[in-house]
Amino acid sequence: MDADTLVVIPARGGSKGIPHKNINIFNGKPLITYAIDCARAITLDNNICVSTDDDEIIEVVENYGLKVPFKRPDYLATDQCSTYDVLLHALDFYESINRKYKKLILLQPTSPFRTKGDVEKASALYSNDIDMVVSVTDASGNYYKEDQEGLLKNILGETAYTRRQDMSKMWRYNGAVYVINVLSLRQMPLSKFQRIRKYEMDEIHSIDLDTMFDWKLAEFVINEKLI
Repeated sequence: MDADTLVVIPARGGSKGIPHKNINIFNGKPLITYAIDCARAITLDNNICVSTDDDEIIEVVENYGLKVPFKRPDYLATDQCSTYDVLLHALDFYESINRKYKKLILLQPTSPFRTKGDVEKASALYSNDIDMVVSVTDASGNYYKEDQEGLLKNILGETAYTRRQDMSKMWRYNGAVYVINVLSLRQMPLSKFQRIRKYEMDEIHSIDLDTMFDWKLAEFVINEKLI
């Protein structure tokens, strides 16, 4: 990986769905170490930033041999804090010590089945004239929302196909890999990006551990050797 690429692993201490999930033991080791292993497979430790507000997470990460460069300030440790703010804070820290990055790779700790190959393939799709490459998985189907009367309406409109095999391919972000243009990030949050390329991942590798159901599903995948 290029020396001008920073890998950021955001890990807030508070978690409502799975308490302290980032350091919960998953298949024999703390969940966050899967993201660290993936980052170490593509770059050196000094280009890896675990951004956290939590002393226990810092202890787990440093016991794993990775130095945490700073403790995230309290104003970046709330439910309202955005990933955008966290990424800008990390970039500002490194610029304050004269290290300027052109590209940022965001690896969420909650994607344990993401691989080195996923990050490398997503990175290979990146170019300086786009805002981001993002990992996605299939989301094709019929989607509905409630109208003002509480009745369901197809958000694709009355002409939408009803058979899945007849529908245009649709995608959803799976949260595993983001390869971000730092210049774009300095100008706007990720939600405002317009020039985005996709990197497709299958359903199993896209499992994101947000709830206890997700966690149990991931354990089932491991126990049944589905991956």
